[in-house]
Amino acid sequence: MKEELNIVLTEAVFYTLLALYSPLHGYGIMQETEKMSNGRLKLSAGTLYGALSSMLEKGWISELPTEAGSRKKEYVITNLGKEVTKIELLRLEELVENGKKIIK
Repeated sequence: MKEELNIVLTEAVFYTLLALYSPLHGYGIMQETEKMSNGRLKLSAGTLYGALSSMLEKGWISELPTEAGSRKKEYVITNLGKEVTKIELLRLEELVENGKKIIK
């Protein structure tokens, strides 16, 4: 199963998964990812909702039940999504360490 999870995440997907360790709606995800990246990553609605749709299909996140009449959908990371995020973090750490060995 780990080989199936050995993929490279986009920055937008990685930050979105990190943001969803706590349940959030779309606008909350946009705010949290911008905050985590110190304002560098500003997700557009199209980018975010495309990523959310893909992550839902892959089972990396789930949609929480909404209150009657509410249009805001909240999302949260799944156990599979947490595993994917951990694997990506290890990949990024290796990348940085190898870069540090060369660039001093």
